[in-house]
Amino acid sequence: MGNPTHPEVSVARQSPQRPDADEPELDATDGPVEPEVEPGSADRSLWDELRIDPVEIALPAGTGFTLRAYRQARELTPTDVAERDEDDPFLARRQVVEAEDAEDEEVVILDEEFAALSAEEDEEDGRGRKRKADAEDEESEAEEEDEQDAAADEEVPVFLTHKGRLLLFKTPEALVSFIRSGAPNDMSQLDSWNELSERVEPADIAPLDEDTYELDLVVENLRGGHDTWDPTLLIEAGEVARDLSYALRLPAVLDMLSAGSSLDDLDEALRATVNGGIGGFLGRRRLKKIGAQTASLGWRTIVGKISAVVDWRD
Repeated sequence: MGNPTHPEVSVARQSPQRPDADEPELDATDGPVEPEVEPGSADRSLWDELRIDPVEIALPAGTGFTLRAYRQARELTPTDVAERDEDDPFLARRQVVEAEDAEDEEVVILDEEFAALSAEEDEEDGRGRKRKADAEDEESEAEEEDEQDAAADEEVPVFLTHKGRLLLFKTPEALVSFIRSGAPNDMSQLDSWNELSERVEPADIAPLDEDTYELDLVVENLRGGHDTWDPTLLIEAGEVARDLSYALRLPAVLDMLSAGSSLDDLDEALRATVNGGIGGFLGRRRLKKIGAQTASLGWRTIVGKISAVVDWRD
């Protein structure tokens, strides 16, 4: 005898139907309501497919649009900063000083007596030290190769840059015009660049909220004191500053934001406050120990160094 059926179970699993599910929503005037377009909700298929994103960055001199992508380090040729650094008088002076210091290094020459004593050392001893040194060299080389391989596999940022300068465009139309122009830039090495230049339209230049950065507000926010600090603003500023300093080869900025620095401590404490819980409580306590003046001065330096290597395009 077959199993008995349970119609109530079948009914219970059916999705409930609202009587007005297929009818358009009406407003106060009984007219259909047009769906609102959320900011940053433009069609993302182009960017997702090509793995490139439009970015909006606000600096004290203005706001501009650019592009950013992440690729394995082995796939990228870093931007050439030689011409940019030649234009920097402070950097040029530092290079001269380093060159002079290198020329002043003396070569230590062993005197004859010490050389004679060294020549009389036991040959077996010498061979033993050589074997040990060779083994250490091989181990060191292997470790170095492993580190290089790991670094080459790491995903790193690349921006729309040229000769060590960030290209920022004041309008989406100007950015699209540049992309289509075939002008030299560091992003043209990406395998998806040609397709982007053929398909992109001004309407596509609609950065997501998380790709919009307000570096122009950071220093003023920090000056307001601990109670006014905006964690989201400051955390996002740190993220884009790290990306820019890597892509633009700004080691001084990377050092200021590196692990263990005061600005990195600020970033970690802010992230803890956002996460809440006991970590958030401890994060707020850590923030109180960070000097507002030190933080604002540090960030003023960072924003200044980034601003100095921007090439504004109309």
